[in-house]
Amino acid sequence: MIQERIEAYEKIRKALTEAPLILIPDWNIPFKFYIDACGDGLRAALHQVQIVDDKPTEGPVCYISRQIKPTEARWSAYICMKTPNRHMLRWQIAIQEYRGNMTIAYKAGKIHKNSDSVSRWALANTPDNPAYVPLEA
Repeated sequence: MIQERIEAYEKIRKALTEAPLILIPDWNIPFKFYIDACGDGLRAALHQVQIVDDKPTEGPVCYISRQIKPTEARWSAYICMKTPNRHMLRWQIAIQEYRGNMTIAYKAGKIHKNSDSVSRWALANTPDNPAYVPLEA
């Protein structure tokens, strides 16, 4: 059991320290945009499938996140597309011009590890957190 944990740790350490950690975007191939929301924040990961070491590899191009504002905390994380709210309608209008070049698909949190896992391990944005960032109201 201990040896398995050591091997798992080494595998994770190797994956996090070997290049390429972040891919350089190639504007000629499609992107994959993974988003996740939880009770305290919003996270997203922009990925691409690129050829790395002569094999197709999906990797991150960019990660973004932010803490939600108090008013946003009252919004539901679940969306009913039969009766979309005004916030969802705003997004529909904003991305409408890309509709022919975009596919939107649901992905369960259990298998949505690239942005979902970050939201599950979130630290409070408090002054005792080393990554503390004061939020604008």
